[in-house]
Amino acid sequence: MSLSEAKVVVDSLHRKLPTVVVVGSTMMDMITYIDTVPESGETLIGDSFALGFGGKGANQSVMAARMGANVYMVNTLGDDVFGDSTLKNFQDQGINTTFVARTAGASGVAPIWVEKDGSNRIICVPGSNNAMTPAQATHAIESIKDIDIVIGQLEIPQEVTAAAFRAAQARGIITILNPAPFAPLSAELLAASDWVAPNEHEFAAMHPRNLSPNSDETIRDLAKLLGKRILVTLGELGAVFTTKSGEITRIPSPKVQAIDTTGAGDSFVGSFAFGLASGMSEELAVKLGCACASKSVTRRGTQSSYSSKEEAQEIIKGITN
Repeated sequence: MSLSEAKVVVDSLHRKLPTVVVVGSTMMDMITYIDTVPESGETLIGDSFALGFGGKGANQSVMAARMGANVYMVNTLGDDVFGDSTLKNFQDQGINTTFVARTAGASGVAPIWVEKDGSNRIICVPGSNNAMTPAQATHAIESIKDIDIVIGQLEIPQEVTAAAFRAAQARGIITILNPAPFAPLSAELLAASDWVAPNEHEFAAMHPRNLSPNSDETIRDLAKLLGKRILVTLGELGAVFTTKSGEITRIPSPKVQAIDTTGAGDSFVGSFAFGLASGMSEELAVKLGCACASKSVTRRGTQSSYSSKEEAQEIIKGITN
């Protein structure tokens, strides 16, 4: 890293906290650890079970907060015990919940199966997340002062995220879309997205020929087709992104032994957003995302696997030395 980049990083850590707004989902994760998932009609005995806080939006907000951002969550929770505990978790994490609404009915849940190699399978049941409205999202973005970045995903209605992103772009705020779980993107949402950040499977689903992001040419082609900055997470291989000039930059991940990959992509997005909002170069922000995601897969759970605030500061120091 150059001296000028180092100065930007040091200065960013001493200025006011960057503000990140996450317009997205909350889920209660129901995690079963098992050697291998059962076939249809088969019953197996699992190793262990855990409840944990999840949802792509919630995960990304927690990671950004632990990195040191001033985070606002925009969401709708149910009036059940999961909604109560999720709201308390946000408050415990130091996340502003002014724009978290409540509605009658069930909060979102996500049954998760984690196999012995750390891979996972997830079913999301959105529940109260689907009660979010474009007006709710627009009001939040227009009301919060000094926003640096707005993040969205696809676990809430696309029209809600699109409304938030339009309000953000009207104020000159950077928007990051994590298109997961994948669904065809509306023209309105894509138009309001500055960065599109899929994993390798979502990238292939977006590519007109269903190609994986193995070659620079394939990544460059999709970036041109979408007219957006592309940032692809590649699991243990790190991440790859398009620069402002259209060049391709690949960032490797630290080598670790994965135990549970659940939530690793959200850890990446939350820490990457913090890096950009703090004034880091795009390359350094991606490096930060890779480091935080790699740390998370060495522990079980979703938010429980994320670095603490103290560990996050050590990671920042590690990538800037």
